[in-house]
Amino acid sequence: MQISERIMQLSPSATLAMSQKSAELKSAGIDVINMSVGEPDFNTPDHIKEAAKRAIDENFSRYTPVPGYMSLRKAISRKLKEENGLEFAPEQVVVGNGAKQELCNVVLATVNPGDEVIIPVPAWVSYVEMVKLAGGKVVTVHAGVEQNFKITPAQLEAAITPRTRLIMFNSPSNPTGAVYSREELKALAEVLGKHEQVLVLADEIYEHINFLGTELTSIASFPEVADRTVIINGVSKAYAMTGWRIGYMAGPLAVTKAVTKLQGQYTSGASSIAQKAAEAAYEGSQDCVREMCKAFLRRRDLIVKLAAEVPGWGINCPDGAFYLFPKVEKLLGKHTPDGQEIKTSGDYVMYLLNEAHVATVDGDAFCAPGYIRLSYALSDEEITSALGRIREATARLK
Repeated sequence: MQISERIMQLSPSATLAMSQKSAELKSAGIDVINMSVGEPDFNTPDHIKEAAKRAIDENFSRYTPVPGYMSLRKAISRKLKEENGLEFAPEQVVVGNGAKQELCNVVLATVNPGDEVIIPVPAWVSYVEMVKLAGGKVVTVHAGVEQNFKITPAQLEAAITPRTRLIMFNSPSNPTGAVYSREELKALAEVLGKHEQVLVLADEIYEHINFLGTELTSIASFPEVADRTVIINGVSKAYAMTGWRIGYMAGPLAVTKAVTKLQGQYTSGASSIAQKAAEAAYEGSQDCVREMCKAFLRRRDLIVKLAAEVPGWGINCPDGAFYLFPKVEKLLGKHTPDGQEIKTSGDYVMYLLNEAHVATVDGDAFCAPGYIRLSYALSDEEITSALGRIREATARLK
C-alpha cells in the first residue's frame, strides 16, 4: 500500500503520543499523573453550554457557511476591537475546526515550496510539520531559558533572507509560557517593518492565560506590520472548550479569501452547534475567563516552587499559558537505579513515566532537546503529588 511522501515526512504529534501512553498505563491499573496534555481541566462554563442547547432546539443543524456564521464573525470582530484595539472587519475573519486548522490553512495558503518560514524555538510541535506539509523550509531561531525563551531583534534580523515568507509567532508560548512585553514586540515589529515580503502569523490562543496583570499586546497593533499580520485564536484554552473545535484567523482580505477557498475544499464550515456556543463565549460575561486565569496563576506559583526542589533542573517563572519548560541537561549522563544511562531528555521523560508514573513531553518535540514540558492544567493536589514523585525519582539518578 503506497503512502504519500508528504505524509511519510511528517512526524507524529509527541504530545498526543505521550498522552496515549499515559492512557494505556492507566487502563492497566497504574496510577499515572498526566502532565503531557495542553488542556484546561475545567468544564465549559454553563452559559456557553446553554447556548449550545438552545442552538439544538432552534434547529441549527444544517451546513454552515465555509468561513463561519456571520453572527460569530461579527462577535470576533467586536472582540478584536474592544479587547485588542485591532480593526478587522467580519469579512476578514474565517472560523474553522480549531485554531490548529486555521494555522495550517494560513501556512498552506501563503507558503510555496522552497519559501523560508521563521519559527522561534522552543515552539509548539505542529508548526514545523505544517511548514513541511506546505513544502517550505523551516528556519529556527533559538532562545533558551537564559533569555526567558524570547528571541531578540538581532536574532530575528539575522534569520531573515530574501526567501523569508512567514514568521510563526506565539505569545503566550506553548511550550514555555513566555510572554513578550509591549516593548519587546515593538522592537521585533520594527525589524519586520524593514522586510515587506514577510507575513506575520501570530498565534494568540493563550491570550487570556497571562499573568502580567495587563491585557496582552498583539504584534498586529504595531503599524509596521499591522497590514500583514494574521491573528490566530479560538475558544479552546480561555473558555475550556477544547472539544468544541472552534478557532479562527483574522487577517488581510487576500489571505482570508485564500483560506476560505482552501477550507471549502476539504472541511467546509465548522460545527453549527459549536459556533453558536462560541458566539455566547465571546458575547457573554468574561468572569469565567478571569476565574480560570486566577487558578492557573496559583498553580503556576505552586509548580515553580516545587520544581525548584528537583535536583538538576534549570527553571524560570513563566508569565502565561499553563506550562513549565525546565532545562534538564545536567541530568544527562546519569544512570537509573538499574544502571541505564540517561543519554537524552527523551530518556529522562521515559524514566519519569516508568519510574515516577508522571507523563511529561520531551523538549526535542519542541525543537529544544535537553528540556522537558510539563502542563500544570491539573489540580493543586495532582501538581503537588506529581512534583513529589519527580523529585524523588530524579534524586535516585546516579
